Amino acid sequence: MGLFGTHASSGMSESAIHIRGVIRVLIAEDDELARGALAELIQSEDGLELVAVAGDADEAVEMARQHQPHVALLDVRMPSGGGPTAARGIRLCSPQTRIVALSMHEDRATVLEMIRAGVVGYLVKGEPATLIMDAIRSSAKGRGAISDRVAGEVVGQLAGKLRRDEQQTRHRRARIERIQQVIAGEGLSMALQPIVDLLGGRVLGVEALARFPGRRKKRAPLAWLAEAESVGLRVDLEVATLRAALARIEDLPEGTFLSTNLSPSTAIAPAAREILEGGPAHRMVIEITEHAPVDDYDALNEALQAYRARGGRVAIDDAGAGFASLRHVVRLGPEFIKLDIALTREVDTDPLQRALTTALVTFAREIDAEIIAEGIESQAQLDTLLRLGIMLGQGYHLGPPGRTGVARLVPAGRMAPV
Repeated sequence: MGLFGTHASSGMSESAIHIRGVIRVLIAEDDELARGALAELIQSEDGLELVAVAGDADEAVEMARQHQPHVALLDVRMPSGGGPTAARGIRLCSPQTRIVALSMHEDRATVLEMIRAGVVGYLVKGEPATLIMDAIRSSAKGRGAISDRVAGEVVGQLAGKLRRDEQQTRHRRARIERIQQVIAGEGLSMALQPIVDLLGGRVLGVEALARFPGRRKKRAPLAWLAEAESVGLRVDLEVATLRAALARIEDLPEGTFLSTNLSPSTAIAPAAREILEGGPAHRMVIEITEHAPVDDYDALNEALQAYRARGGRVAIDDAGAGFASLRHVVRLGPEFIKLDIALTREVDTDPLQRALTTALVTFAREIDAEIIAEGIESQAQLDTLLRLGIMLGQGYHLGPPGRTGVARLVPAGRMAPV
């Protein structure tokens, strides 16, 4: 039975490359009979020197630290953590030691576990003595040595991993190309949804909602952003959508504002700050989502300072969806608080949702901010929100996202379904 790789023949001629002309060997094996047989085998072989024996992983590491062997034969299943623990410890205290695993276990998982721990050889117990000697010499010279009884499993596993890695690389390359095309402006467009004075029926502004190209048009913008983040392009994609959104300001009626979403990481990015500082800030609202963590509020406030000094405003999006929105409000001092759609959906039927909405309205008044209710889809929701003191809103009942963002107006300030 052969070994996987090139194997040295026994004899003194091989020992010339080693210190003092011999290969220094450590044995770590918990079975006393097996340990004795291996010791006897190594002591009888020219060119090999047995420097220490150990019965568990801890002892193996200590013996390796003391004797700095060229090769360590490690039992996979010995006490104190087994072969993997011993291998990792030996690599730290005796980096030059080459490690060969010995095991009764031929399963693929055990083989790969030892290889990940740093072994250069793997033999199944019961191999002929000549193969063990060849494995020691081959490992000492830096070559791998693995039993034919496990080689097929390992090669198959490695081949499968290479195929998976190649497939993942192709998928990643396709994602990068797809996102970069959008960043370059291919197929990226903006739908505008009106933000309405619920009492008077006047359109005060619009929210710019990104629409992406191709077969993935039905795919949510959050999914695109998540994909961009997975390849390190989220900030670039958000900057592209910000630029596309602000390009629509001139299409809006005089006096209306344009609101667009930015994550905190993008808001502090130099490219986004440059766009914000160069745009018509008095007609802009930047929405910071509740779902995006803020690592440094001071840095975010500093990034928005010049923009806000020129009249730019900030909104906290998805308020009520979680505790983070309240923290955003306290630390950022927004001009608008956007009521999460989950609250709006049941505000006319659920007393608890109404109570929370009322609390947010009171809170907003205390800090001189205005509430914008998102996701208004029925007259009952609209009527309830007005009774609770909310004067601004958006949703399909008021006007769906479209090219212009203009809602249908009706007398007495009651918005009709569109």
